Amino acid sequence: MTPDFRCALDPILERAVAARPGVPGVVAMVTDRGGSLYEGAAGRRRIDRPEAMTADTVFAFYSTTKAFTATAALRLMEEGCLDPDAPAARYAPQIGELPVIEGFAPGGDPILRPPKRPITVRMLLTHTAGFGYEFFNPVYARLHRARGQPASVTGRKASLLTPHLFDPGERWEYGTSMDWCGQVIERVAGRRLGEVFRTELFAPLGIESSGFSLTPSLRARLAALHKRAPDGSLQPTDFALPADPEVEMGGHGLYGTVGDFLRLIRMWLNDGMGDRGRVLRPATVRTAEQSRIGPGNIPPFPGAGSRRPRLAEHLPGPSKSWGLGFLIDGEDLSTGRPAVSLSWVGLANTFFWIDRRNGIGGYWATQVLPFGDAAASGGYLDFESAVYAARGKGRNG
Repeated sequence: MTPDFRCALDPILERAVAARPGVPGVVAMVTDRGGSLYEGAAGRRRIDRPEAMTADTVFAFYSTTKAFTATAALRLMEEGCLDPDAPAARYAPQIGELPVIEGFAPGGDPILRPPKRPITVRMLLTHTAGFGYEFFNPVYARLHRARGQPASVTGRKASLLTPHLFDPGERWEYGTSMDWCGQVIERVAGRRLGEVFRTELFAPLGIESSGFSLTPSLRARLAALHKRAPDGSLQPTDFALPADPEVEMGGHGLYGTVGDFLRLIRMWLNDGMGDRGRVLRPATVRTAEQSRIGPGNIPPFPGAGSRRPRLAEHLPGPSKSWGLGFLIDGEDLSTGRPAVSLSWVGLANTFFWIDRRNGIGGYWATQVLPFGDAAASGGYLDFESAVYAARGKGRNG
């Protein structure tokens, strides 16, 4: 029996908006291998304007963009165009010129040395290349504040020319690795990343409302980014990623609809077959979902860029690992999702999961900062839990 997702999930979205504190608006969807099971929207695109959230609202995907970049890289690998264990500098030479930072001299200059080994493409996909983000890592935060290192959201190539925080391959650190992976893809394909996505991913997936630049149609449907004030209130902003970036950032730069992202999730559920054609071979999909760094090696994120540093952790508790582009859960989750499912998050509290064992996945989209906002992330956990509870009731009749 098909579970009644509408009755189970609509109230979750409505409570997330009505709560105090709540979110300005949310769009959330669920799919199985055959198609969408649920599409819901609540609230407004911008809290100080009347436009309602709708299924076709456009969001900045932020770091959930990485799922597209990983998929494009895997496609090039299975075509024999990209060697995952080759030095990434073979494809993007500038990455081979970056030093390791060991600290700062008394005068504030960074202490630099050559890395002990080259970065490989596999290290980029597994976030073991040694790169960070200025809003999570205190060393990068200092380089940004005191040394003028451009922020990653500027879309500038200079924002990627950062030193390694440690020798490549030593450990996991979340940062600009997938932006560099996008640069590798561009050099291999001989085209901008957005064009690679359009022809190699969007066409076989049937995606029509996503891209690195906001067309007039996308901008008209855009959800605004909001910031949570200390008193819990929401402040709308006019922030947007660069309209014509120097670098189309494979780590965070896509805009799109939740329905478009569901098409990517569905491809992963279907062993690489998209709605309009094959994207990956089944063997490639199985390879990507295997752990590459061992369980328990994904730490919480310190909020180095905040005046009130804190830890933010996606799905706290269960042992987590990383595959070729995705977080891998090492244990069954309290939401009902089983171990070895794939997932990731975006900075403005966007979340997705891919449960290949049960053939179900979903996406929850808000546009609220900071990452880990209790109302936004708590609403997502309630949503995922309700999906599995409703699914269980449907199966049991």
